[in-house]
Amino acid sequence: MELPITDTIIVAISKLIDDAQVESREPTHYDLEVQIKKSGLTQADPKTHGQSVGKAKRIRATLNWALENNTQAGGKLIYLLLSQIRANGGFRDSSPNYVGKEQILNTIGAFDTESFSLSETGDIRPKILDSLKGKNLTEALQAYAQRAKKGSEDAALLSGTGKDLLEATAKHIIQTKFGNHPANANFPTLLGQAYAALRMATPEDSKTANEPAIKDYERALFNMATSINRVRNKEGTGHGRLCISALSTDESHSVIESVGLIAEFLLKRLNESS
Repeated sequence: MELPITDTIIVAISKLIDDAQVESREPTHYDLEVQIKKSGLTQADPKTHGQSVGKAKRIRATLNWALENNTQAGGKLIYLLLSQIRANGGFRDSSPNYVGKEQILNTIGAFDTESFSLSETGDIRPKILDSLKGKNLTEALQAYAQRAKKGSEDAALLSGTGKDLLEATAKHIIQTKFGNHPANANFPTLLGQAYAALRMATPEDSKTANEPAIKDYERALFNMATSINRVRNKEGTGHGRLCISALSTDESHSVIESVGLIAEFLLKRLNESS
């Protein structure tokens, strides 16, 4: 699994690794080296360059490099580290490797803002959007949009398909504005209703004299969203990855980033209209 990577999460994960205040605590430096290698971040590891650093500083430096240069590898390392800490008893207060309640709560908070739920026992999973409503759902979708803009496929996939972020955003807008949304409407219909709720211009809306230039941008985003939906239906499986067969990695990432761009724009309009 690829987890989100932010400055706040980097600090929180480093604190889980930090054993400067105790005599010794797993994971060991060797354990960290193994996980860093699995993540493809050996070149970012200070130890590789002959630096003598503690565990927390080692992980912080590696993840800070990943934040700037390879967020997917950084997200993978964060997941591997959490798994290692959990396996070593870091989330169990009776274990000699227990990381501390405050450190765990801080990490829970860091992931919560990125729409991931970390339990006090170390289990982590994306928040289930169906369980969220109102402002909480808006904030969760915004967090996913931010990650999708960085090319994170996990963010665009949500509960299983690449169009889900846009579809979930459209349904949320309709629900917020009209009180309910159609259960079986196709994506263009949902998006059109969301646009109507926000008083945005679709390609079906004729241009008017002296209309704001942003209206053309709104139409362009609508066309892009429906194009993404067609690409997903043609190139994806419909039950997993967003785009897999004929698309290159760069093309897939571009589509994912566009999903985030459109979702973010719609959610900002929703906030402005509240």
